Amino acid sequence: MNQSTTSYNRSVIVGIFLVGAFVAILNQTLLIPAIPHIMEDFNIEVSKGQWLTTAFMLTNGILIPITAFLIEKFSSRSLVLTALSIFTAGTILASFATNFPVLLAARIVQAAGAGILMPLMQTIFLTIFPKEKRGQAMGMVGLVISFAPALGPTLGGWIVDSFSWKFLFYIVLPIGIIDLILAFFLMKNVTQQRETRIDVLSVILSSFGFGGLLYGFSSVGTYGWTSATVLISLIVGAVSLFFFILRQSNLTRPMLEFGVFKFAIFSLTTFLGMLVFALLIGTETILPLYTQNVRGLSALDTGLILLPGALFMGLLSPIIGRIFDKVGGKGLALGGFTILTVTTLPFMLLTLDSSIALITVAYTLRLIGVGMIMMPLTTAGINSLPPHLIPHGTAMNNTMRQIGGSIGTAVLVSIMSSSAANAELANPLKSAVHGMNTSFFISGLIAVIGLVLSFFLKEKKRENKVMKQELSSSSSSS
Repeated sequence: MNQSTTSYNRSVIVGIFLVGAFVAILNQTLLIPAIPHIMEDFNIEVSKGQWLTTAFMLTNGILIPITAFLIEKFSSRSLVLTALSIFTAGTILASFATNFPVLLAARIVQAAGAGILMPLMQTIFLTIFPKEKRGQAMGMVGLVISFAPALGPTLGGWIVDSFSWKFLFYIVLPIGIIDLILAFFLMKNVTQQRETRIDVLSVILSSFGFGGLLYGFSSVGTYGWTSATVLISLIVGAVSLFFFILRQSNLTRPMLEFGVFKFAIFSLTTFLGMLVFALLIGTETILPLYTQNVRGLSALDTGLILLPGALFMGLLSPIIGRIFDKVGGKGLALGGFTILTVTTLPFMLLTLDSSIALITVAYTLRLIGVGMIMMPLTTAGINSLPPHLIPHGTAMNNTMRQIGGSIGTAVLVSIMSSSAANAELANPLKSAVHGMNTSFFISGLIAVIGLVLSFFLKEKKRENKVMKQELSSSSSSS
């Protein structure tokens, strides 16, 4: 093992990562309200336009599982500089894009940088903070990943209405450049490298496996479960993933260590994280369909409805992190899933004239519940792993969360569509609302499942005892 760490200023490193992560995540949703304008400028169809978001998601999904290898192989300083350089290069390319293929290529380049940056940030924060302060550290991560994506549609809608869509990249570019310069002069290496080498077959199998599943589930809403596109993608993804897992079990130094699932706390918290992310992304997909398609509100108005929830979730994340450090994750998870269950009721009872104020309040409370679950349980799961498995744990957790979001969206949107089609109501808007009610009913059931499973989480003292036993078992078997 290469002990290549140097002395560092923790606050400086935290600041560099938070700024970089903020612009990277903001960039994912900033472009959403601009897609119609881009389609008009480049004279393309919806099926092509949606690839600006689909390609970003797929690139992230393919790169994140590889980050565990990258973090072990290369210094954290070189990876930060590489990730920020790639993201900034993609932003420059997008700023000067004169046709759709160039813009799409720019989005893929941006996503490659973001895909490296996010798991790297979590790994480094978990490295530079002692275990008793990791909740506070991950609370800061929660602030960024909750606030940035919700600000995107609102800010993007205003910019597109006032200026050209290219200004979406103009405002991100200087922030990315400044952060890159600061990282070049101030970033230090804080991780330890291990002797490892890339396994090309693992990269190929991982890309087709996770990429196929993500694309398949993400395409359900567009093509339906029985379409060739969805079925082929899911089959290729599942088969590739099976051989990928088989390959990892036969490697001395696997690219992605599935042995992290031998730790019960990590397995349970990762599954609960998938459930809550499915509920989050599913709600964020269906609710705008109600406000815009049923109620006739603008994209900007919809963004303003969603904004308070993101603000509260972001502002409370550091506080929730401190609470986690003191009491552990079980009580927070029980409270969070209870809130998710209760706040599902107003959405199950949506009508053509439901109160927008009530929807805003319910959604805000719902995101507070998500904030009580997502980062605390992620931290609890990673805390249960030995230090050399932390990069694999963060990569696996991020990957599973993306898959959970894709599956959740696919299931909830397909339930909504089929239920609306079978409603046989005279008013098509009433049929649409009926489909949404049914979809949110399923969301409520998922929240109840999460609530029940949360009872199997350990109290803080008991959790520490279980961690020590599992770590001891892992050490003796390795």
